Amino acid sequence: MIEFENVHKAYHVEGRDVPALQRIDLTVEAGEVYGVIGHSGAGKSTLLRLINLLERPSGGRIRVDGEDVTDYRGADLMALRRRIGMIFQHFNLLSSKSVADNVAFPMRLAGTYSRSQIQRRVDDLLARVGLSDQARKYPAQLSGGQKQRVGIARALACEPRILLCDEATSALDPQTTQSVLRLLGDINRELGLTVVLITHEMGAIRTICDRVAVLDGGVVVEQGNAADVFLHPKHPTTQRFVLETEHLDEEEQNEDFAKVPGRILRLTFRGEATYRPLLGTVAQRTGVDYSILNGRIDHIKDTPYGQLTLSLVGGDVDAAVRELNAPDVDVEVLRR
Repeated sequence: MIEFENVHKAYHVEGRDVPALQRIDLTVEAGEVYGVIGHSGAGKSTLLRLINLLERPSGGRIRVDGEDVTDYRGADLMALRRRIGMIFQHFNLLSSKSVADNVAFPMRLAGTYSRSQIQRRVDDLLARVGLSDQARKYPAQLSGGQKQRVGIARALACEPRILLCDEATSALDPQTTQSVLRLLGDINRELGLTVVLITHEMGAIRTICDRVAVLDGGVVVEQGNAADVFLHPKHPTTQRFVLETEHLDEEEQNEDFAKVPGRILRLTFRGEATYRPLLGTVAQRTGVDYSILNGRIDHIKDTPYGQLTLSLVGGDVDAAVRELNAPDVDVEVLRR
């Protein structure tokens, strides 16, 4: 659905070019939720705005739904933008218009919808986002979560094929964030929309995304299946994001591990393996004792996973390590 081929972007500042993105190659498949994560200044917003040409690339080619859109102007550009909805971090609602009028606004601008079509579409969209009873209210009368739901309804007004989310949850509290992410997930599944979500929160990636790209200094430093990137981060930037999500401090963790006897392993379970009684079985067979140093069981989108850090002492530790290497279980030796 979206392809970047050797795309780069620089801004001309005080007589010199300042690079924002450097040689980006990525592909977003139709119907998936694609996450782009990075710290402030990494180039996330620039990358997102290149898709609908709110920013134009300094070089490279951009394709949307098989069409090279890099040089689109005029009517072609307007038609492209009608196929791409956008949700903003700070909602960007029109304060002087009601909720219903905010949702209707893109359709009125398009000029291709009758009054009755607009009314039906507004009613349907407000019902989809759970705001049918708020239609006559104004943005100042809404909570942050309600404002973002209006923003989502407005982005869907002209029946786009792509939905761009520019830090759509970073202005919301954790509970509201989860409800908005669930809504975006439902929209992706039910309407088949391609969703591109940029964020600095690994938790949002874990909740909703199929695949992810990690940006650092305008460069894609890691990309792939969200579960693979989250559970087995390779680049230091990705590893920092994961540690922040798990509320872990690597130095403190290493200091704590120094006080623990035995061999230290990290086990990663995926799918049904997450719920198998593997540890007890292996301990019985090999005579090892184990201590769980930290861990969690959760989901990455629809895939259950577990990660446990263990120390093993006594018995046949080598045999235990071999038996722990079961299907859908990855064993990483942290200390021998």
